[in-house]
Amino acid sequence: MIGALSGKVLVIKTDYIVLMVNGVGYKVFMPANDLSRIQRDDLLLLFTYTHVREDILGLFGFMKQEELGLFELLLSVSGIGPKTALNITSHGASQVRQAVHEADVRFFTSIPRLGNKNAQKIIIELKSKIGSSKDLDLTGDEQLKQQEIIEVLISMGFTNAEAIRAVKELPSHIITLEAKIKFAIQFLGNSHV
Repeated sequence: MIGALSGKVLVIKTDYIVLMVNGVGYKVFMPANDLSRIQRDDLLLLFTYTHVREDILGLFGFMKQEELGLFELLLSVSGIGPKTALNITSHGASQVRQAVHEADVRFFTSIPRLGNKNAQKIIIELKSKIGSSKDLDLTGDEQLKQQEIIEVLISMGFTNAEAIRAVKELPSHIITLEAKIKFAIQFLGNSHV
């Protein structure tokens, strides 16, 4: 599996780029909102998902890990393929998260190749997985620290909802990032017992 690629943009098309990495050109499908900000010869670091089927090997790239995570969550919904998941991700992670929490079926049905049934399935299946970052109500540097803690916890196998719950429980007297992560792990470990 290819987890990330770093290189220079050689070609830009409507739904993919060719990224040159050490003399090899990788065709990487990307969300439309990311493609609109890219120019030829830009140096990019992309977080990637490798989609493998009998007849297809496709790379999907994202400029933010959050978008990759959303893309992977969307793929976990039965009936949602990589092209549809990419179209949804193109609307931005925060808008998709908001649409899930508000059960906004119209938001999803406005996306090409996505009907009412699959829109409802996305909302039902992702509501518990996404977790509401709005609940945190954070600003500035503190938000970056909290987001970093959430990403560390998710990388350790906790769900997004669990990570957000742990961040909300952090005592104000804990200052260092390491201590906050340690507290969050202990908190989640105790809540599983």
